[in-house]
Amino acid sequence: MLPNFEMRGITSNFGFYQFIYVKKIIIVLIVLLDSFSNLVAQHYADLMTNAQSRSNVNLNGKWNIIIDPYENGFYNYRFEENPNGYFKNDKPKDNTELIEYSFENHNWLYVPGDWNSQRDKLELYEGTIWYKTSFDLTKTKADNRLFLYFGAANYESYVYLNGEKLGKHTGGFTPFQFEITDKVTEKENFVVVKVDNKRYKDAVPTVNTDWWNYGGITRDVKVLEVPKTYIKDYFIQLKKNSVNEITGFVKLDGASSSEKIKIEIPEAGISTEIMTDQNGVALLNLKAKFKLWSPEDPKLYQVVISTETDKVEEAIGFRSIETEGQNILLNKKPIFLKGICIHEEVPSDARRAYSMEDARLLLTWAKEMGCNYVRLAHYPHNENMTRLADQMGLMVWSEIPVYWTIQWENQTTFENAKNQLTEMITRDKNRASIILWSMANETPVKDARTAFLKNLVDITRELDNTRLVTAALEVHNETGDTKILDDPLGQYLDVLGCNEYIGWYGDKKPADCESYTWKTIYNKPLVISELGADCLFGLHGDKSKRFNEEYQEDFYIHQINMLKKITFLRGVSPWILADFRSPRRPLPYIQDFWNRKGLISEKGEKKKAYFILKKYYQEIK
Repeated sequence: MLPNFEMRGITSNFGFYQFIYVKKIIIVLIVLLDSFSNLVAQHYADLMTNAQSRSNVNLNGKWNIIIDPYENGFYNYRFEENPNGYFKNDKPKDNTELIEYSFENHNWLYVPGDWNSQRDKLELYEGTIWYKTSFDLTKTKADNRLFLYFGAANYESYVYLNGEKLGKHTGGFTPFQFEITDKVTEKENFVVVKVDNKRYKDAVPTVNTDWWNYGGITRDVKVLEVPKTYIKDYFIQLKKNSVNEITGFVKLDGASSSEKIKIEIPEAGISTEIMTDQNGVALLNLKAKFKLWSPEDPKLYQVVISTETDKVEEAIGFRSIETEGQNILLNKKPIFLKGICIHEEVPSDARRAYSMEDARLLLTWAKEMGCNYVRLAHYPHNENMTRLADQMGLMVWSEIPVYWTIQWENQTTFENAKNQLTEMITRDKNRASIILWSMANETPVKDARTAFLKNLVDITRELDNTRLVTAALEVHNETGDTKILDDPLGQYLDVLGCNEYIGWYGDKKPADCESYTWKTIYNKPLVISELGADCLFGLHGDKSKRFNEEYQEDFYIHQINMLKKITFLRGVSPWILADFRSPRRPLPYIQDFWNRKGLISEKGEKKKAYFILKKYYQEIK
């Protein structure tokens, strides 16, 4: 309802026409607020924010499996989807019935976990494996709702409960969920998941990558229990370019009318109430004074959101991140990003990382090197990484696997990338550590590609305009000794990312990089998102010979000398923290299916170049 201006003396003070004008402005504002509410309601992924905090039944552990390279449990012999596939979990009713599969065997895999590292015969397997587990469940309240939640499964997943298909999810690194409130019983429920990690030309990423294609249910699986009307989503961060004003929203699911939501940040003295609209969305905007989150002091506040029926709590840090010309400003002060790239892999076990212990190992290695920032390549890492980065004071570059060359003209491919981007932002938008959303890595300059990525940039800013947008671009020679960044995508980015390997790929030697001059057509900060050279730990010799530790050490010495001369450089994240597995690297006795650009070996041993980079970071003030 519009305010009654006559009761407030508006008409007498401004006159009739002024009253009509003001009234029209307010109508427009209400329409705009309603449009924003609809945007919130429609654009974020269909996910429960902060699933970690919810009451749950944990389904992790041993799951029975069937290895199915021909997808016999999904298709019939006419290659049509079979309504009586393995997901039915059928058993012969008598000795005459023919059923040619069974989960009641000795084959099992741990969940979460990849199948490649758990079974020798699955090390290079790409295809389908069926997973099955059983559970009992008693709700704490009769009208509560239940959701089956997956942290991630690589790559394409069909999920069934008690023989009924719940749905499908595509993408190997983002969470997904299905409501199962009316589909469970108190005893003997069973979940069956068909997981397929085959690579496809129209997928994201496409068939060609430089990391191990770990298959399986690689992150936690839970049944979440929430009230009938529950707090589904919320975004509580400092307003863009502000250090004392919170902006955001809270969204309820299941609300039939307007409801009151209470927001409390006790340590900051905040307690406020907001009302939801017809979409179940309540917008938040208030001023407050915070101790700002930073790498030196990663302050987190306990934020409490409550309604009459639901309550969630989460530790959230508040900081501003923006650019000004060629500077990156954290909390209004220039900062240099001293970083390293990380793959989601525990090298000592040659497996996908997933646990808080795994995250602590990798991020502690980065901190010990002197990093204040990490690039989580080349896909969204597990939630433990970003939450622990909040606690440890590490800024984060988070990206989706739009990697090298995908099908830029394919609308289905775009929708796939858009969905993975949306799920990444939906899950992690309250993480203070994340300062950069990245759209892509080393993509070719062409019109279709630029339009594809520009659309992703626009979606990112719709979902979250409080962070910076970037992508890892490629640089080219303007003349023989001048490198120039002029990728047309750069006009849409806040920060220019750039991968370069002068002295490793191509015919240049490590020392040649020092002769280069760097230019850009954009007045924007640059982060060298990758640089690196391979070496095998313990292999020593002349610095001119590839794969020796001395070669990698010499490479870093000359690279750092070059970096110091790039006037618009505001960060660097060399490739990479630790050696990681890659089928693209078959050189025997040196690589053996490992990418050896790590500064730490797969056994945790520090290479000579590690200490060169650490010294460089110590010198940066």
